[in-house]
Amino acid sequence: MKPQIIFGFHAVGARLRTRADSVREIYVDAKREDKRMSGLLDTAKSKEVRVMTVDGKRLDGMTGNARHQGVVAMVEPSALPQFVDDVLDELKVPPFLLVLDGITDPHNLGACLRVADAAGVHAVIAPKDRSVGLTASAMKVASGAAESVPYITVTNLARTLRELKERDIWLVGADEGGDVSLFGAKLAGPLAWVMGAEGEGLRRLTRENCDQIVSIPMFGAVESLNVSVASGVCLFEARRQREAAAPK
Repeated sequence: MKPQIIFGFHAVGARLRTRADSVREIYVDAKREDKRMSGLLDTAKSKEVRVMTVDGKRLDGMTGNARHQGVVAMVEPSALPQFVDDVLDELKVPPFLLVLDGITDPHNLGACLRVADAAGVHAVIAPKDRSVGLTASAMKVASGAAESVPYITVTNLARTLRELKERDIWLVGADEGGDVSLFGAKLAGPLAWVMGAEGEGLRRLTRENCDQIVSIPMFGAVESLNVSVASGVCLFEARRQREAAAPK
């Protein structure tokens, strides 16, 4: 498989800590000599990863002028599961999933992966069409979560949702028009949160495949939340309920 480019201190540092053997080489800006860079270089040295000092313009070219912070790495693609069944068949606990429908912004995807990792989600699922791929920008925003949470794209999201239901996984869609409040929903069992794009919400067929539509109570002037913020709110409420229901 072709190597991937990742960039930014969080993404590169996380890969060094968790899978240093997959890092082929690191490129750093010759002009950056601060404490943060020194720490990264020390970690790379301890892991015996080769570091190349280059001009900042080369890093701009490698990343398409993204905000790379002066550090870029060439890495082997992640060995995380590529199929939903592979994830579910290995679980010894009730599944806990996040489904993203129509998320096209890599920053939103990266932030969703980050909160999914923090909440202990087993996998993030998205359709191949009308959604962003796991780009270098998304991986940077994910701050290492792309290395720990499988991001699985599927050809037919509606069919995948039906297959999850056949495995007795409760599908809960988040939408401001939901008839149940988040704090009144029962979320402790096998669960998949289904989130739509900000502004558009859940697509019709996606919504129809959900077992329940839940709304987040809003107490201020704003009417909606960014999808990554909404995902964090919903996932951690489900995590709270799962922890409360777990055997002591």
